[in-house]
Amino acid sequence: MTGTREIAQFGGADDGGLGLREAATLLEQTGRQARRELEPYPPWLFVVRAAIVLAVGGAAWLSVRGQHPYQGPTVSAILVIAPLLVVNLVATLAVARRRTTGVSGRSRLRPVEITVMVVIWVGVYVVLGVLAGAGVSPAIVYGWYLVGVPLIVAGIAWAAIMAARANWRECGTAVAVAVVGAAAVFAGPVGAWAVAGVGLCITLLGSAAAIACRQRA
Repeated sequence: MTGTREIAQFGGADDGGLGLREAATLLEQTGRQARRELEPYPPWLFVVRAAIVLAVGGAAWLSVRGQHPYQGPTVSAILVIAPLLVVNLVATLAVARRRTTGVSGRSRLRPVEITVMVVIWVGVYVVLGVLAGAGVSPAIVYGWYLVGVPLIVAGIAWAAIMAARANWRECGTAVAVAVVGAAAVFAGPVGAWAVAGVGLCITLLGSAAAIACRQRA
C-alpha cells in the first residue's frame, strides 16, 4: 500500500507533483536540446553536401580537362554548378535555423568569430579579383588559387576557432579541409577540381559517420 500511495502522489496532478508523462516529456526535450547544441547539423545533411561537392568538382573537372591553354570552368559547367551551390546553401541554412532555434551559449558563434570568417572569405575573393585584373594567368587565378586557397585559408581559420572552443571533431574536419586545399594546389589547375571534389566528399562523409556514431553512443 505504501508503494502504491507514493506512485499516486508522484503522478497525481492534485498533489502538485510532476506526472510521469510530463517528466518523460521534459526529459526528452532536454535531451533533444542537448543534442542540438552538440550537433546542430544531422548526418544526412553532410551526406547531401558530400554528393553536391563531388558533383561540383566533377562538373568543373570535366569542363576544364581538355582546355589548352587552361581558361577555367565553362559556362555550361557553371550552369550546373550554380544550382547545386544554391541547394547546398538553402539546405544548410534551413537546417541550421530549425535546429538552433532556442539554442544559446557556446553552441552559437560569437560576433567576432562570424566577423573573422566573413573577412577571410571576402579577402580571398578580393585578392582573386586583383589577380584577374592584373592579368595573371587563368591557370593560376581560376585554377589552383580559386580551388585551393579558399579551402586552405578558411580551413585553418575555422580550425583555430574550433580549437579555441575545444571542439576537436570540428577542428579535425577543418584541418582536413585545409589539407584537401593544399593537395588541390599541388594537383595543378585541372586536377585541382577533381582532388577538391573527391577530398571534400570524403571529409564530409567522415563527418557524417562521426556524428552518427556519437549520436548512437
